[in-house]
Amino acid sequence: MQIAGCSALVTGAASGLGAATAEALAAAGAYVVGFDLREGESDHVTYVTGDVTDEEQVRAAVQRANDAVPLRIVVNCAGIIGAERAVGREGAQPLEHFERVVRVNLVGTFNVTRLAAEVMQTVEPQGEERGVIVNTASVAAYEGQIGQPAYSASKGGVAAMTLPLAREFARSGIRVMAIAPGIFGTPMMSSLSRQAQDSLGAQVPHPSRLGRPEEFGQLVQNIVENPMLNGEVIRLDGAIRMGPK
Repeated sequence: MQIAGCSALVTGAASGLGAATAEALAAAGAYVVGFDLREGESDHVTYVTGDVTDEEQVRAAVQRANDAVPLRIVVNCAGIIGAERAVGREGAQPLEHFERVVRVNLVGTFNVTRLAAEVMQTVEPQGEERGVIVNTASVAAYEGQIGQPAYSASKGGVAAMTLPLAREFARSGIRVMAIAPGIFGTPMMSSLSRQAQDSLGAQVPHPSRLGRPEEFGQLVQNIVENPMLNGEVIRLDGAIRMGPK
């Protein structure tokens, strides 16, 4: 699909992977609406503040994007970490902590996907397709570490729903893909010391460093432009396989 002349909705667009993706799509000629709890700082992105789990706020953001030019690209990057053992020193993890991570990462992703696809199904086809949805999973979906049951479950759910969504939307000419990033240099990672970041980067076989957000954005662009990429989760991780902790 040609990016120029399309409207794109990117969640979690105020920072990290979402911000880099929004910039990449804008540079490729898309009208980009960034949806986040806080407003970003880019001059190339129109920001709408809101929560991915709120139906009305998401509907408004989808409509904002589609009112400008046809909405054909949706990228879900909004998410939270939530590192906590199922049973810690103070006892069992509060259930609401698990529910919050799953609600933001999985339910929020599905909420945006369903509401965006509803609108994307109505736009005129561009060649043989109407649109592309790219969701963000994680290598934790496959090699979750100790303390990541909620995060791994949420990202595993994102990975698992990729194929059934792609199959459902195929009749409408809408592709659905997911990216499972490894260890990336995002604002969440910047809270660690430089020594800790370098140590994590050294665990990546090649290249032995943290992933760069713009590399995530580059893959999103590749997915949008390649019509045969559909119903699959792509690991973007430098061949890392996470250990137990």
